[in-house]
Amino acid sequence: MKKYILDLVVSQNTRLHANYVLIKMTHANPLPEMVPGQFAEIRIDGSNTTFLRRPISINFVDKEANEVWFLVQLVGDGTRKLATVKEGDVVNVVLPLGNGYTLPQDLTSVKPLLVGGGVGTAPMLMLGSTLAKMGCKPTFLLGARSSKDLLQLDEFQKLGDVYMTTEDGSMGEKGYVTQHSVLNDQKFDVIYTCGPKPMMMAVAKYAKANDIECEVSLENTMACGVGACLCCVENTEEGHVCVCKDGPVFNIKKLLWQI
Repeated sequence: MKKYILDLVVSQNTRLHANYVLIKMTHANPLPEMVPGQFAEIRIDGSNTTFLRRPISINFVDKEANEVWFLVQLVGDGTRKLATVKEGDVVNVVLPLGNGYTLPQDLTSVKPLLVGGGVGTAPMLMLGSTLAKMGCKPTFLLGARSSKDLLQLDEFQKLGDVYMTTEDGSMGEKGYVTQHSVLNDQKFDVIYTCGPKPMMMAVAKYAKANDIECEVSLENTMACGVGACLCCVENTEEGHVCVCKDGPVFNIKKLLWQI
């Protein structure tokens, strides 16, 4: 898929949480095609400590408004600077990067489960929207530390059934996503997941034990986004690959995780 370097204009910046912002950006021309699971490399201007672009998952694409959404977690100088952009500011972005999730061929007989943890819920919104538009109702299982960390619930609830876990029990079931009762009460044909690696490994272990197809979106440190710097290498059955170029989405069968 062709990559573009674009100067996007901020149309909205909303603080969703002390550590998260939702930034919507637009362009004078129609935005390029993007698929669920892809990401962008965003240049951080005005920061004396940030020299590399920051990889941010594509949260959603609103074609009617010609907007791309980015759910940004504030974890360092770069993302904290990015979180200060205002409506009308210009942000240089490279997109779309990487490969997305594999959509089922026959959606009429497939029941997908979309599992997101923390900021890993970001790509699940676009994936869920895409599945819903194709006539397949997705089920979401979202995990966070507390109710305050469960983001964009209203958007997810428009698309399908939403189940939640929180570590402190403030919303949904208490515990981790792999402990939620929905995994015992319902049967799923395919699982898509993104979030902290321990969470994804636990989801992959569940999928393997139950013979369910599963794809994960890895969050290895990515500097260039095009496979040149070799910062994000992952060992797979096919050898060492760059997550940014060959992923970030992988079928768990290709990964050498101990599951």
